[in-house]
Amino acid sequence: MRELVVLQVGQCGNHTGIKFWEIISGEHGVSPNGSFHGESELQLERMNVYYTEAMGGRFVPRCVLIDLDPGTQNTVRGSPFGRLFRPENFIAGRAGSGNNWAKGRYTDGLEMMDAVLDVVRKEAEGCDHLQGFQIIHSIGGGCGSGMGSAIMDQLRDEWSDRIFNNFTVLPSPKVSDVVVEPYNSIFSLDHLIETSDLTVILDNEALYDICNHVLKTFCSFADLNHLISTAICGITTCFRFPGQLNSDLRKLAVNLVPFPRIHFVAPCFVPLTSRDNQTYKAITVPNLVQQMFDAKVLMAACNPLKGRYLTCAAVFRGRLSVAEVEEMMLNTQDKNSAHFVEWIPNNCQTALCDIPPRGMKMSATFMGNSTAIQAVFGRVQSAYSSMLKRKAFIHWYTGEGMEESEFLSTESNVLDLISEYQQYQEAPA
Repeated sequence: MRELVVLQVGQCGNHTGIKFWEIISGEHGVSPNGSFHGESELQLERMNVYYTEAMGGRFVPRCVLIDLDPGTQNTVRGSPFGRLFRPENFIAGRAGSGNNWAKGRYTDGLEMMDAVLDVVRKEAEGCDHLQGFQIIHSIGGGCGSGMGSAIMDQLRDEWSDRIFNNFTVLPSPKVSDVVVEPYNSIFSLDHLIETSDLTVILDNEALYDICNHVLKTFCSFADLNHLISTAICGITTCFRFPGQLNSDLRKLAVNLVPFPRIHFVAPCFVPLTSRDNQTYKAITVPNLVQQMFDAKVLMAACNPLKGRYLTCAAVFRGRLSVAEVEEMMLNTQDKNSAHFVEWIPNNCQTALCDIPPRGMKMSATFMGNSTAIQAVFGRVQSAYSSMLKRKAFIHWYTGEGMEESEFLSTESNVLDLISEYQQYQEAPA
């Protein structure tokens, strides 16, 4: 079986991660104590991708939970699904990172690195055929960003031939008030450009707008985590249930990433529902496809109509007609052909899974590799540049061993990425 090991890094990574495990445990019939109470063989068929079977038939997540602040992990342990994880897979520091990327990357984070690698090696050794790692983290604070970058570097050295998939939450002033978020984000993006094979961008700016304008609810962190974990569950459907297309992480990455650095995708999940209101209106395949291409539900604050899709992938769930799904997808592509590059034929892949999410008749998850995503990076880079001009706050970073020159070379790499997206947007057929 092609197993995946999940690493949840930092406060956001752990809170979002536990929600992800709650949802997929429900889909696979795994109770909070790890016993199986499902009613279908399909729930068990690919269980090994994310769970290992322990003594007494208990299913345990292949998951490592990491944070510099012990408080987050105490919250996870105390949650209904806290007992599902191996106790030795919780790795915590003594104090937080103070929202400082350099603390997570060079000082406090490195002190914990041996402990992290020991647990990851144990998880990897327990796999018959490890396909790769999925890292859930945010890049606005210090741990998910700085320590996340350090962990990626180390894992890349040891497992260079495996696939690395990041679920990366980008900060927004609408959601938090940490002034150094642009620094932490650009340092992390610089690393992700080089070390990740596929990065799913989950942008708090867009998630906040989805909560307020689409779902019309007050936006709490629990609501944001609900949206993020729903998208991750949708994206991982093909790895967890039997299917033909994008059935493992490498195949998905091959279909979505046309050039090594151009590996950032924007997801969406439809139909959207709020955390408290899980009632669904009757929905049809045409509705799903129409919603899926609507910029208002995209989880990255950019408008695909202002860019061009290089590639995209959609996962439909429910008892749907393959012919109807494919016809609707083709019609939509034809109607919007100006927003797809012509020089990559068949660049929109569609996968179907018969099993809908719990409580729903059908759903779709979409991942678009669009040149429009440069707007997200541009927003963060602009804030970074404004602070760097005045050398604001950089003493907190140089105090942890960083050089001032790193600030410029890091920004330069992200600016190069933005111009590469623009170049592919303008490339003729």
